[in-house]
Amino acid sequence: MNGKANRAEVFLMALQSLSKAEKEVVISRLLDDVEFRENMLDIALIREREGEPSISFEEYLAGER
Repeated sequence: MNGKANRAEVFLMALQSLSKAEKEVVISRLLDDVEFRENMLDIALIREREGEPSISFEEYLAGER
C-alpha cells in the first residue's frame, strides 16, 4: 500500500471502531461539506450503475435506453 492508502485505512479503522451514534455524528459532519456530499453522491451513482451496459452518446440523446 502507498501512503494515501495507508492513511485511508487508518481513518476507516478509526471510523469502524466508533459507536453507531458516533459514526452518525462523523458522517453528518462530513456531509455538511457540500462538495464532499456531491462527490459521495456521484460515487454512489457510479457504483450503483457499474454493471449496466454502455450506450453511445447518440443513443442516449435519441432516448434509446
